[in-house]
Amino acid sequence: MYDLLYKEPVKLMLLAGCSTVCTTVAEAAKMWNLVVLCYGASSPALSNRNRFQTLFRTHPNAIVHNPTRIKLMKMYRWRRIAILQQAEEVFITTVENLEEKCKQANIEIVTRQSFLTDPSEAVRNLQRQDARIIVGLFYVVAARRVLCEIYTRNLYGKKYVWFFIGWYENNWFEANVENENLNCTKEQMRIAAEGHLTTEAIMWNQDNRKTRSGMTSEDFRCRLHEKLKEKDFNIENKEYPEGYQEAPLAYDAIWAVALAFNKTITKLNEAGKKLDDFTYDNVEIKNALYDAMNATEFLGVSGDVAFSELGDRIALTQIEQMQDGKYITLGYYDTVHDQLQPGFIDATWIGGKPPQDETYLKRELRAVSLSLFIAMSTIAAVGIVWASLLIVFNYIYRERKIIQLSHPVTNTLMLIGICFCFASIFLNGLDGQFVPESVFSIMCTFRKWILSIGFTMAYGAMFSKVWRVHRLTTKHKSEAKHKIQPWKLYLLVASLVGMDIIYLTIWTLVDPMARVVEEFEKEPPSLEDKDEDFKILPYLEHCESANNPIWLGITYSFKGLLLIFGLFLAYETRSLKVRHINDSRLVAMSIYNVAVLCLITTPVTIVIYSQQDASFAFVSLAIIFSAMITMGLVFIPKIIEVVREGNEKSDRSSAPDGGTTKEEEERYHKLLSENDQLKKILEQKEERLKTLRIKLEEKNSIRRLEAGEDIEHPSELESHTHRQSRRKSSSVTGNRGETGSRNNNMEQIEVLETYYMEPNSDSAIGQGLSIQTTTDYELSESYL
Repeated sequence: MYDLLYKEPVKLMLLAGCSTVCTTVAEAAKMWNLVVLCYGASSPALSNRNRFQTLFRTHPNAIVHNPTRIKLMKMYRWRRIAILQQAEEVFITTVENLEEKCKQANIEIVTRQSFLTDPSEAVRNLQRQDARIIVGLFYVVAARRVLCEIYTRNLYGKKYVWFFIGWYENNWFEANVENENLNCTKEQMRIAAEGHLTTEAIMWNQDNRKTRSGMTSEDFRCRLHEKLKEKDFNIENKEYPEGYQEAPLAYDAIWAVALAFNKTITKLNEAGKKLDDFTYDNVEIKNALYDAMNATEFLGVSGDVAFSELGDRIALTQIEQMQDGKYITLGYYDTVHDQLQPGFIDATWIGGKPPQDETYLKRELRAVSLSLFIAMSTIAAVGIVWASLLIVFNYIYRERKIIQLSHPVTNTLMLIGICFCFASIFLNGLDGQFVPESVFSIMCTFRKWILSIGFTMAYGAMFSKVWRVHRLTTKHKSEAKHKIQPWKLYLLVASLVGMDIIYLTIWTLVDPMARVVEEFEKEPPSLEDKDEDFKILPYLEHCESANNPIWLGITYSFKGLLLIFGLFLAYETRSLKVRHINDSRLVAMSIYNVAVLCLITTPVTIVIYSQQDASFAFVSLAIIFSAMITMGLVFIPKIIEVVREGNEKSDRSSAPDGGTTKEEEERYHKLLSENDQLKKILEQKEERLKTLRIKLEEKNSIRRLEAGEDIEHPSELESHTHRQSRRKSSSVTGNRGETGSRNNNMEQIEVLETYYMEPNSDSAIGQGLSIQTTTDYELSESYL
């Protein structure tokens, strides 16, 4: 450039081509007061007037494509794009402007990849980011490398849209493929290029009007093609040299220079000066040339030629699409008025519709299987009906002894709690397929309350019974004989339920339940939808609060301790029967059943929390089995007994303690009468035994005297007789005492009014009477 400037003649203006050359020349030209005109420079950086003070260009600014691209993105509703650029200043500044306009249009740029010579890694990153709408900014040689990578990575077809620069030659995608050692054939390049869009400033006049040169744009094209044929270019097969697109711009640039010189000469002549007087230090002539170029406006072969305050060409933008290997013009975009020109035609898309800007995520609720929900709800409904019938049965036969002694009110509370638990099965199965999101949190609260209150009421009723049995077995015998007060059982159940209500109220007010969504890994569509561009995003709805683990920990701890304590009490009272709680053993078995199922279900449901069908089925079956088994154990024996006894009703008023029947009372009095008779017989036997013993002693004394015992003195005989008499007397007395003691031990009638061991014979009266009548031995007269 230095050599050019200082070789004669003095240069009046400089003409440059591409952006790289123009940038260097235009930035230095101000030092010599030279005006620069570029015909092939599109870099947005050249619009900087502080840096390029004397620059004009007939090639539109590259950023003129950005409003066009934004317009198309809005038209096809693309809100997510990617950018692939070559590391050149012209493309860097263009991308910066595009990012700004995308931000204004609320369009997301998911990734911005750049490369210097090898685009393979950058294209691979686009694939990783699932980019679908991609803007490519690079020179034509790099464009062919990119297109080969597009084919290799399968980033073409109905799922992708590429924006390329429009000033490439029409056959750029298949030109020089062999010479550039690409790993793709021309056919593969053509396949990858199919359907892409280009935007370019209009470089040919769109009507047949004569331009300032006296030619139409078609006349100029014909002359240009003739010259190219002379250079052995196959114009019929659209083989053009690089830079062919800029030919009309270069031609109009020469005309712009000429017209600017004419205006400057006229202006200088009026001042008595000449254009030939220009030197590199002559600011006045430089200013005259600058003003003349800035005011230049004419119709050229590239269209209307005019310059903005920044020296940029003002032009329309042309939109084209590659269809069947050829560029088809879709329409024109007016940057000044931000609108597409009339006559715009829609693009032709592979698959018949515009591609999506990303893989569409189809949210799919993982709902409880409808058949499983219906099955469990049906069983729960049957359970509710069965529990309701048992409540009616409990009320109708409340006067029967077997019902009375099992505390029917406590049984009713248990059945109500079981109904609540069955109802919770229905609530647990309700999810997004039945309940709208607006009321889901309310349903969550109901679900929590119903299950918790139901469990506490049902289990609390059973717990109260084994608790009272255990208390009675640990009391002193005299205290245990007192009748059980039913209100103590009710008070224990009410206390447990009250504690639950207080806890649930605090939980609901402090940290209410809400709908929480758990998302899973994306899944491919079904075989029926394999051609559709979407993936399934499964999600699951949960009922949780902000501090859900803490609240669940408190719940599990309280109810877990209650279960374990109930197991302990059931084990401790396993061999006891209580008269006023006649089903204590059956209740203990029910507690075993409920506790074991609950202790197994709780950890398992935590593990399968994210498997909606398994979790729902496991919890539902645990509730169903525990409730059904409990109702069966507690009530089936009562139903059998009621059916066996027929329509006989209880008469508690005639029972001696308010708990026995007339039949048992009659048996009781009969046994008392038999006992009195046995006592009289025993007294008679005692008297007879006493007489026989006296006679036996007398006979023994006589026999000894007859045997000739030597009694020296009468006093000895008398003393001996006295001792024998005293011995007889003491023997009789001792026998009487021993006999009386034995009689006291042998004749016992013990009535246990509270508890007893299992009777082995019918001698027990009712469920609390035991009669024992025994005799250790008996002597008859024949023995004597």
